[in-house]
Amino acid sequence: MNMKKTSIIMVFCLLAVVALVLTAGCTCTGGAPPSEQKSISIGYVLWDSEIASTNVIKQVFEQAGYDVTITAVDTAPLFEGLAKGDIDCSVSGWLPVTQNVYWEKYGDRIDLVRKNLEGGAFIGLVVPSYVTVDSVEDLNDPVVREKFGGKVYGIDPGSGTMHTAEKLIEAYDLDYELVPSSTAGMVSALKRGIDRNEWVVVTGWTPHWKFARWDLKFLDEPRDVFGKNEYIATFARQGLAEDDPEAYGILERFHWTAEDMNSVMLDIEEGMTPEDAAQKWIDAHPEEVKAWIGIAA
Repeated sequence: MNMKKTSIIMVFCLLAVVALVLTAGCTCTGGAPPSEQKSISIGYVLWDSEIASTNVIKQVFEQAGYDVTITAVDTAPLFEGLAKGDIDCSVSGWLPVTQNVYWEKYGDRIDLVRKNLEGGAFIGLVVPSYVTVDSVEDLNDPVVREKFGGKVYGIDPGSGTMHTAEKLIEAYDLDYELVPSSTAGMVSALKRGIDRNEWVVVTGWTPHWKFARWDLKFLDEPRDVFGKNEYIATFARQGLAEDDPEAYGILERFHWTAEDMNSVMLDIEEGMTPEDAAQKWIDAHPEEVKAWIGIAA
């Protein structure tokens, strides 16, 4: 009887071992190896324009079957992350002036894939249209300076825009304080001034929804410290083209217009989540999305 029990126990143990081996050796139906999940990481700066474009390209990659991670960082960490290969790509590059200080430092270790937006990108000092000065050169007039309170309201201190604004203040010898904040803080200062019908000057750029919301103008800037013909660039870490030609191909094909970007930004500003605003645009432009992914018409 003991011998029989022992034999039965040994049989059960053997069956258990076989089951474990089979389980470890087969993780999918039919014994086929599981397909590797495609993934990509996208870095971006917290500008309204780049929140819009990043959420759109995120959903484009998701339609192409990718697991996508998007990470908001300041400009310096964005360039450093791309240069080190910690971030796969970004559609948030502003050149040739705005982010030039970072491009000069890291550009030899980053691929500039293409210009994803041209013809509508511009940066400078922005005021409400009711302000009766039209040029940066007028800002040092004592009466003008008093009306502006001697302040230019900016965005995050590490941004290329702020670096260039500092150069502009030096170039024109402006007796103004450049007040660092954030994109939201800059917009808040602008709105507060407009609501009170006061003079206010901020660092601003297009594309941006604020030009649709308020009547604004750029101050003329004869020395072109901010430049005149900015474009928005797509960057990739070096090696992405070889590691993932499909992902790189999507980045090579992605481009759109200032009007496209503005429509997404306005929806976000009016209360939609960035994800929903991006989805709305994608739903309305299926042919463009197919072209970016590389699906033949």
